[in-house]
Formats: sequence, structure tokens, C-alpha cells
Amino acid sequence: MNHRDHTPTPPPALRRFLAEHNPPTPCLVVDTDTVVARYRALVAAFPQARIQYAVKANPAHEVLQGLAEEGAWFDVASPAEIDLCLAAGSEGHTLSYGNTIKKPADIAHAHAAGVAEYTCEAGSDLHAIAAHAPGAQVSVRLLVDPPDSATPFGRKFGCSPALATDLLVEAAELGLDPVGVSIHVGSQQQDPDAWDGAIASAASVFTETAARGVQLRRLNIGGGLATSYRRPAPDPADYAAAIGRSLRTHFPDGEPELVVEPGRAIVAEAGLIRAEVVLVSRKDPHDDHRWVYLDIGRYNGLAETENEAITYPVEPVDPRGGPDGPVILAGPTCDGDDVLYQRTRYRLPESLRAGDRIDILAAGAYTASYSSVAFNGIPPLRTYCIREGRPTGAD
Repeated sequence: MNHRDHTPTPPPALRRFLAEHNPPTPCLVVDTDTVVARYRALVAAFPQARIQYAVKANPAHEVLQGLAEEGAWFDVASPAEIDLCLAAGSEGHTLSYGNTIKKPADIAHAHAAGVAEYTCEAGSDLHAIAAHAPGAQVSVRLLVDPPDSATPFGRKFGCSPALATDLLVEAAELGLDPVGVSIHVGSQQQDPDAWDGAIASAASVFTETAARGVQLRRLNIGGGLATSYRRPAPDPADYAAAIGRSLRTHFPDGEPELVVEPGRAIVAEAGLIRAEVVLVSRKDPHDDHRWVYLDIGRYNGLAETENEAITYPVEPVDPRGGPDGPVILAGPTCDGDDVLYQRTRYRLPESLRAGDRIDILAAGAYTASYSSVAFNGIPPLRTYCIREGRPTGAD
């Protein structure tokens, strides 16, 4: 298996922008040229698939616009995400409403915007789709039990193969177009073979629906492709090869249309967070670890550090040299849970002090979109997008 370098190298344009403009911290800077390059790499790795970007990973206008210009499709989870995609230049028919939890009014909004594809897992939602998006394409999401990922979905989404079969047959009876099955094996999934069991379950639904007169044609394997943080991630080609093997094994009579919904794998490595050290302290003079408090934490951009699931690479911006030592990293709020890394081993220079700056790498995904509105009065994470090394806008 090939692995990308486990220490991501941020696009040089990001640090050039920060050096030239010196924006206030904390801030996220995203290089949209890198976003487009990652999208193109996934298109090359999965040439027979439809690649549709998971908007929730980073819904910045410039990110969506760059992908829309490439002809990308989009996985949307709300009316607001639909509107963002349309404002960025996409068309309604390139949006797929993948969230299985939605109000009838949300479906009506999507239908009016031209969205023609929906995912469900319950009869009430199926009936709402039939009522408010007549004739729409429908997939049913399966509940799967894949190998562990960094941020697993647990049992929140999906239904059993038997119920999925019933829903797809009923969809046809309601005048909808039952196109297929949707699966997801968890975010930041490091195991390329993790999709095999889920694909096997999906194939069983294809077989059962065919026996009941409904021919499915599409398999959405979700996202989950990993990014290299402090641990190396498999190359996209490794994922594509493993998924291809599973498809050939479980669909020997012909592979279905394939949909892949990456978010993190497209935008994570395109982003860098610049933060400032607010305080460095020891709880006792004899403690081995220093506590390093940053002006960013779990509530204003680093939500994925919960349970230390995502371990971002961290680098001092202007190191003074000298020895380093172990640290515990924490955020700035008055909440006891706002601790980033206490078990994961991090080391920073012993000379580190308040006012120094820290770069958090591979931070383009699930940072600004996860930040709170104003917890402790802290505003959402300020975001700058650059293209060809120049700013294109800021929030």
C-alpha cells in the first residue's frame, strides 16, 4: 500500500499570504488551487465514478465556485447548502440531497431549486419525497458495520437491507425512481478494504429488489477517504483499487454506477490555521508537561479534536531554536472540555511564550464549518481563500 508523506506540506501560497497580510488570529487560509488539484486527483483515481463534494467539509463560496467550474457535483445536507452551491455557480441537477434527516419543507425547497436526487432511510421521509419532489431519484442508506474510523457514524444513519429493499420497492409504487443504495464507512477511514462488507450488503439489496421487479443501478459509497495528518493516509489509488475489487466480487454480472462523496480528501490539505499562543503554564513547577493555550480551540474551529480523533500537525511559525519539550494543547474558552491534546504526544520549543504564533496544518476540512457562533463571545473562524496566490474573499 502506498502512503502519502505523514507530514503534510502546506501549499506555499498559504504562508506567502500570511507573511504579506499578517491577518489577525485565529484564521483559516484555504488555497483553492489545491482544492481543485485534489478533486482532479480523485477524478483520475476513480475515472468511472461521479465525484461529488461533501459541502459540509468546507462550504466557503470560493471552494464551491472552484469546484463548480470543474463540473463537480455536490452532496448537500440542507436548504442553506443548496443555496450556497447555487450562488457559487452550480446547477440544481448537480446537487444530491444526501441527508436522510430533513423536513418536508426542506424537500420542497430542494425540488424548487432543481435537485432531483434524494437519500432516505425511513418510510415517512420517502412519502415526503414523493409528495414534495414527485418523480425524484431515490437511494436508501444502509446501516453498515465497518472497521473503526477516526470519526465513526455509529448507528445514527441507515437501515437494514430488508427495510431498504421494502423502501425501494415502495418508492417505485409511489412513482419515484429508485436508483440505488447509499453507504458510508466513517470519516477518516484508513482501511481501503473497509468498504467490502458494506458493498456486499448493498449487492444483496440489488439482488432482492430485482427479484421483486425493481432494477437498481447506482451505488453511492459515501466519503471517508483519509487525509494525512500526523499519521500517513493511503493514496487515493489504493482506495480505488480496493473498492474496485469489491465491486467486481459482489457485482459479478455488472458493476453499478458509482458515486463517491469526498469532503476531507478534497479540502483538508488545502487549508492552514494560523493561531496565537495566549498562555504557557505549568500546574506545578515539577510538572513535565507545559500547558499551551491557543486562541483557537474546540469551539472555534477544532471540533474534530474531540476524543483526539484528528491529530493535526502543529508547527511554530518563528522558532527560536533550542530544545523542545512535551506539551498539552488547549483552547481559550472557560470550558473544561476545551482541551485539544492531552493523551497524544506533542512537543514544542521550550522557548515558546505568549504572543508566539502556531500553524495548524491540513486544517481545511471541518474547521470553519464546525465553529460555534459566539461561545464565550468568540466569533466564527475567520476564513481567507486564495487563488493563484491572491486573496479572493474573506469572511
